[in-house]
Amino acid sequence: MSATEPSEPLVHKPAPPMPPRLCILPLVVLIAAALSACSEKPPQAAAAPVPPVTVAQPVKRTVTDWDEFTGRFDAIEQVDVRPRVGGFVTNVEFKDGDMVHTGDLLYLIDSRPFEAVAEQANGQLSDARAKAELAKRDLDRGLTLVETSAVSEQVVDQRRQALQAAHAAETVAEGTLKAAQLNIEFSHVLAPITGRVSRHLVSIGNLVQGSDNGASTLLTTIVSLDPIYIYFDMDEATYQKNNRLWFEGKRPSSRETANPVQVSLTGETKPSHDGKMDFIDNRLDVSTGTLRGRAVIPNKDLSILPGQFGRVRLIGSAPYEALLIPDVAIATDQTRKIVFVVKDDDTVEARPVVLGPLDEGLRVVREGLKAEDRVIVDGIQRARVGAKVSPHPATGGGKT
Repeated sequence: MSATEPSEPLVHKPAPPMPPRLCILPLVVLIAAALSACSEKPPQAAAAPVPPVTVAQPVKRTVTDWDEFTGRFDAIEQVDVRPRVGGFVTNVEFKDGDMVHTGDLLYLIDSRPFEAVAEQANGQLSDARAKAELAKRDLDRGLTLVETSAVSEQVVDQRRQALQAAHAAETVAEGTLKAAQLNIEFSHVLAPITGRVSRHLVSIGNLVQGSDNGASTLLTTIVSLDPIYIYFDMDEATYQKNNRLWFEGKRPSSRETANPVQVSLTGETKPSHDGKMDFIDNRLDVSTGTLRGRAVIPNKDLSILPGQFGRVRLIGSAPYEALLIPDVAIATDQTRKIVFVVKDDDTVEARPVVLGPLDEGLRVVREGLKAEDRVIVDGIQRARVGAKVSPHPATGGGKT
């Protein structure tokens, strides 16, 4: 190119575009990576731990069934203290609520009127005795004179009759004196029984009426405490069951035998007093269909008062062998009772059972269990039927 020729202007040219396959390659790589990630299996969850439970075998021992009733205590002896003579009360000799004994002085009634009557009766008796002595002497003289015919037989008979009349008057005077002395004695009102006395209902200075027909003034009351009765009513079904056991020779009748009873007071969870049967009524109450029974309970500490309630347990069967488990091992499935048993492969099985009464804190199982069964007694809420558990024996050798 010569120097005279003008030069071409410099122009910037863009780079040629990338071929389409070079742009798609990174996208393909990303999709392949995503597909590879999706194809990987997720990590498996850890296996659930086997729940631990406490198991025990049923206790096997000889037990006796007891029938339980609600009863009310009542005093064996109870007395309304009333005066047998009337008059003014001069003294009250007891403290309200005290224990009193037979013969203790409770009230004093003014005895001066009765003492005056007694003195008068004593004088009449002396007069009657003097007349009887005189009549006896007259008769003796008449018997002597009649032998000499100094007096007639008629006079002797009259003197004999006079002596008999004098003896009769003497007897009347003696009775009058004894009645007056009894009135003096009755002015001292004594405790007729041993027991706890109530409050005094009549104070000093009051006039009381006395009689032997129940119209006299009530002074106080006394109830005996040791021993004490407890009355209870049993239903007809229980009576017939016990009667059948008696006919079969499996249980003695409470009419002929002082069968043992156990009594628990209000608020107690187990019996605290022992006693024995004392009475069974001769008929059922037609309005309630129950039979009244009574037991005698020792009350040495005088802690039981008449009128208290108590739960009475009466022997209801002959001794027999039974299996027992704690109540905490029993569950309810609708209308039936069940227990959870751990089988040989440590899986849980729900076992329906027929229950009996409590015996020393354990429940009698009549049907549904065997002595070698492993019963779940703790951890029932963790057990599932058919699932495995980790059983651990209860303390005390594996027995409940």
